[in-house]
Order: sequence, then C-alpha cells, then structure tokens
Amino acid sequence: MGRRSTTSGVVAVRDARIRFDFRFQGKRYRPSILRPPTEANLRRARQRLIWMKRRIADGTFCFEEEFPDFRDRHRVLSGISARTCNQVFEAFLVHCEARVKHNDLANSTLAGYRKILDGIWRPAIGALQLLSVRHSMLLNVIDHKPWSKKTYNNAISVLRRAFALGFQDFPRYHDPAAALKCLRLRRHDRPKVDPFTIQDAERVIATIHADWGEAQGNYDEFRFFTGLRPSEQIALTVSDFDAAKKLVRVNKARVQGIDKDSTKTDADRHVELCPRALEILKRQLKLREQLMTAGRIKHDLLFFEGTGAPLETLKGAYRRWRKTLKRLRTVRYRKPYAARHCSVSWNLMVGKKPLWVAKQHGHSLETMLRTYTAWAEGAVEGDIKHVKRALSRRPDNPFTSSRIAESQIAGVTAWAENRTAVACAP
Repeated sequence: MGRRSTTSGVVAVRDARIRFDFRFQGKRYRPSILRPPTEANLRRARQRLIWMKRRIADGTFCFEEEFPDFRDRHRVLSGISARTCNQVFEAFLVHCEARVKHNDLANSTLAGYRKILDGIWRPAIGALQLLSVRHSMLLNVIDHKPWSKKTYNNAISVLRRAFALGFQDFPRYHDPAAALKCLRLRRHDRPKVDPFTIQDAERVIATIHADWGEAQGNYDEFRFFTGLRPSEQIALTVSDFDAAKKLVRVNKARVQGIDKDSTKTDADRHVELCPRALEILKRQLKLREQLMTAGRIKHDLLFFEGTGAPLETLKGAYRRWRKTLKRLRTVRYRKPYAARHCSVSWNLMVGKKPLWVAKQHGHSLETMLRTYTAWAEGAVEGDIKHVKRALSRRPDNPFTSSRIAESQIAGVTAWAENRTAVACAP
C-alpha cells in the first residue's frame, strides 16, 4: 500500500513559510505564504485549505486573490479572474436591467449606459482581461476624443460604475477606473437658455400648424404655453385635464416608448393653464371627438398623431419640428425643448412669482433663478406686452391676418409645390 500523507496538504518550509499543496483546474500547485510554521499557524492553514478546496469545487475560487504574491500567478487561469471587460460590462447591464424591473433605474438611463459601453469602451478594452487593464490605458482612450465636457464625464461615470461592480470580486486589487477624474463644469460650460422671442414663437406655431395639421400644431403650441417636458406631455390622458379647475395633472411620463408612473423629478404637480393653453385644449378635444366618431381613436391620450394614432415616442414629432424650423430661415433653429424655456421665461417676464413658476415647471427655485432670471431681466417693455397678449389669447386668424402669416403660407405653398415637382420628375 502507498504511503498516506499526514500533512493534509500543508507543510512547513524551513522556519519562515507554510506551503500548500492542492490541485486546481487539473494542475498541481504548491504556493506558500510568509508565516512561521507554528502549531497554531499550521492548524489555521489546514482549515484555510479546506475552505479553498470547497471554493474550487464550487467554481468560486480565485487564485490571484488567495495568493497575490505567487510568482507564477499570471499563468494561472480561473473562470472569474480571466473575465474580460466585455463580460464585466454585460454583467453590469444585466444588473441594471434588474434595477429597471424593480423601478430603481430609468429605462432611458439603462439605454444611455448601453450606448456608452457599446460605442466607447467595448471597442477599446472589451477583449482585455479585467485584471490586466491599467489606468494609463483608460486615460489613453478618453484623452484623445474630441468630446465636450459633459460627454467626457458621462463616459467616465459609466465606466467607473461598471468597473466598481466588476472589482467587487477582487477586493485586493486596485480598480484602475476609480482614479479617473471628471472635468469641472463651470458656469460657462453649462448649456445656455435660448428661448424664442414671442414673435418668433408665433411664427413657428403658425408654420407648424400649416405644415403638419392641427394635431401636431396643438401639440407644439401647448408646450410653449405650459412648459411641460416632452416626456410628460405625450403621457397626458383626457382625465388629466380638469376643466373646472383649469389645470392638468402631471404625474407620469413616457420615455422611449415606455410608460413610467412618475415624472423625471419623481414629484407630481398641477399645472395651471393660461387662457391660451385652455383654448388649445378645447381645439384638441374637439379634434379628438371628431376622430373618435370616425373610429380612428381607441385610446385615452390627450395628444396623438394626425391620423389619431397614439404618440408612442417623440421621434415623429421631433422630426416634423426639425423640418419646419430648418425651412423657416427667418427663425434661428432651436431644439423642441426650447419651448419649455420659453414658458419659464415668459412667466417671469410678465411678473409671475419665481416660486410659482418653479412649481409650475417642476424644478427647484435655485435652478430657475440661476438659469432663467438673467434672460428675463433683459426683456423690453414691448416684448412683455406681446407676451401678455399671447398668454391671454391666440392671434386673430393666425394664418391669414398678418403679413407675416401670409408670407408663411406662401412659403409653405411654394415648398409643397417644389416637393411635388421633385417627386413627379422622371
């Protein structure tokens, strides 16, 4: 019979070290630790080896963590330590998906994380093993990109979150992403508020009505005079409008086609409607009734496509806005969110109390004062009169009464005729 070991895989090496003897992934390893081989230390080492063997059987053993000073540890491959950055990114996104299901993370945030990881970090370091990534590698990726400060910070923030999750399995190792620093955003780096003048806003509203019809026109016009966020407006239902109290309840949102039972700030609010906004809703409800009679509406949404179909996402409305604004050469292009900026600025211009304006639009008083007050203070008396008139009623015969409107209609007609000629050309 063969000789049976009495050391249980733990032996003393001279007077300063204790050596382990075990098999891992089909190979024999004999790493040692710097401990005097006293009877107590040998007993603790045997117990440690028992736990190591259990983790090897479970597939959770990490050689690099257990023996970080082992001279040939770079040749040892384990399922966990050999994980690539791509695998870590995927595990991070799976975790984020679980948070979305538990209503702890917005779906739009998850989409943003995925876009950054897929577009920036996977191509650069995705194939590398997590433990082989160095801080200098990450700096080399981000320091050669012509990004804005916000994009730069977003790229760093997402990577730090993913690496923080990945390095939870390796507490003894340094996380190279943890030391990445975001750029300081100074006041002049933040996006400037750039609302339309009331005259330009009326031009935009009239032209959108002429280009795309009443459904789209009402949708965009309503934003100018309520300041609702786009995600809040497309989620409004008929029951959210309280005609008696002249307000709409804002308590939900739709982001990238997915309904949420809360707003961006997680705070419900009641938005008081000015006479102009009430007039828009009356026209919108009348249009809705006509389409329902024709059997083209089978939903409870307040705003919808011209066909009566629900506004599932903002893509169509945004595309129509962009086409109209780029064709209106007399009005400088702004994104649709500028309509919200207009609402805030106009209310401040006509003397509404800042706290009321902040509550109406669902943001903090500090944000409103920092962002909008300087713009509103530069308003001239003539503009204020025009704003007051616009808030109280719609311009008379907006498509035909003024020379501006007549020129817009002429422009629309010429544009339509040109588009038809191009389409019919052989």
